Amino acid sequence: MKKLLLAASSCALMAGAAGAEDVKLGILIGFTGPIESLTPNMAAAAELAMAEANASGAVANGWSFVPVRADSTCGDASAATAAAERLITSDAVNGIVGADCSGVTRAVLTNVAMPNGMVMISPSATSPALSQDEDNGLFFRTAPSDAREGEVAADILVEKGVKSVAITYTNNDFGKGESEFIEKYFKEKGGSVTINASHEDGKADYSAEVAALASAGGEVLVVAGYLDQGGKGIIQAALDTGAFSTFYLPGGMIGDSLPEAIGPALDGSFGDIAASDAEGNTILKDIAAALPTPFDSTTAYASESYDAAALFILAMQAAGSTDPKVYKDKIMEVANAPGEKINPGELGKALKLISEGKDVDYQGATGVEMIEPGEAAGRYREIVIKDGKVETVKYH
Repeated sequence: MKKLLLAASSCALMAGAAGAEDVKLGILIGFTGPIESLTPNMAAAAELAMAEANASGAVANGWSFVPVRADSTCGDASAATAAAERLITSDAVNGIVGADCSGVTRAVLTNVAMPNGMVMISPSATSPALSQDEDNGLFFRTAPSDAREGEVAADILVEKGVKSVAITYTNNDFGKGESEFIEKYFKEKGGSVTINASHEDGKADYSAEVAALASAGGEVLVVAGYLDQGGKGIIQAALDTGAFSTFYLPGGMIGDSLPEAIGPALDGSFGDIAASDAEGNTILKDIAAALPTPFDSTTAYASESYDAAALFILAMQAAGSTDPKVYKDKIMEVANAPGEKINPGELGKALKLISEGKDVDYQGATGVEMIEPGEAAGRYREIVIKDGKVETVKYH
């Protein structure tokens, strides 16, 4: 297995043998923008799944999966839409891993994917609004909705004995939805929310926003933002003014770049992120670490990116087609029981089983279980910042 995967990575995801048909999968994520520190590992994980499938020799019809990267910017809907259009019209992709952030994902889904009949599987778009959006059966996600994260966040805050919080959120679909559900569930559990106010990304000075938050008060400041953008700016301004000393960090704020930027003052802050303690999580971690060019699959949304790419590959095999309108109906089928359970490193096995007419139950790196309307049921990792590092406390 290890030998196979090392060979796969060393071929650098080049197309297969002469005569093989290239099946292009777009990777539409924010290589620039407010989560740019996370996206290299996300892309590497998606590309690993493609390389693993190619190296297995079990892909149907001589297909060879080829990644095509495009920058969603995470925050600029026009740029993301243009990038998605290029993937479809110029690059002729057969599916899109992405987009990443919820606002640009909704824009791409509405303006590009639906008009062109293109399937998207997002590894990180978590807005609850995506559960209600019309999608013509074309949109799936391997990260769970923020509606579930709000409940988990409230549980953690209550377990920590926190009685009151102030909330600030990045002013987009993701931030608004996440903040609303954190407030809802925290209040239901007896907590008090002193203020729930938006902030804009890209500002040089957040003193006015922090002053309003400080005036409202609260034991902990919940920052539903982005670790490489406004969320970081809010935290730094709050620390500089002494407004808050402890922060709750939901998913968009989890990554090594934040404690590195803030320093020891962030120690003791805590939070959560969609992540799994499934067997496949450790398997993928070991595979990724052993590659000639290793990457860290434990960073935010990397495991979900591997799983998104894998679901494309298995659904196309099950459908016997790379046509989105055909294979889209197989995604839920390969993701769920019944069938033989499939972990990372076993895509070749899964492809062979499918070619023999047998069912597979793709577990992947995140213990994949997809519920209607095509999204992950979800598990969450509780974290704490300790000695400048993101440490796991437990899973919810």
